[in-house]
Amino acid sequence: MRNKPYLLEALEKNIVNVSELSRQIQNELKTDNMSAVKAALRRFSEELHKHKQKREEKVLALLKRSSITVYDRKSVIITSKEVQTKDSMKVDLPGKYVYLIDEVNLPEQISTLVRHEKCTMIIINSPKELEATPGVVAFLTAVLAEQNVNMIEFISCWTETIIVVEKKDSLKTYEVLTNIVG
Repeated sequence: MRNKPYLLEALEKNIVNVSELSRQIQNELKTDNMSAVKAALRRFSEELHKHKQKREEKVLALLKRSSITVYDRKSVIITSKEVQTKDSMKVDLPGKYVYLIDEVNLPEQISTLVRHEKCTMIIINSPKELEATPGVVAFLTAVLAEQNVNMIEFISCWTETIIVVEKKDSLKTYEVLTNIVG
């Protein structure tokens, strides 16, 4: 079950038919004791729910002590060769380079694998405990996904979480994040 995150989430949220899941587990385990499987599943579900609540409380407490900075007119370019740019962030990947760059500094005559223009970069600056707090990235990506926000880039580096979205999603993203972040 631990290798099926969708089942864990359904159990955490109490949105699964426990009787039907018990039957499936009973068949997998080749056991006749349906009531024991169902009871174990209910206990497991309660533990998952408590654990998720504690984890979410820690994540929210950390994010409440964070701040947000918004940068508009950004571009994301991905190249197969290194490019000399001014005022950009660069991520080296095997065989490619990802640049977060101001649109005014965007090189015109370069060959790109991918090019996203008119983006907004939102940086969440958090306390040092960010690195040791499980679930922050999962929480942020889930909250934005629920709002149908597509992240062009997402980078988590020590105390900074960098989210790049299309301009059309920038206001919605900012509103969602400011409702979470202190």
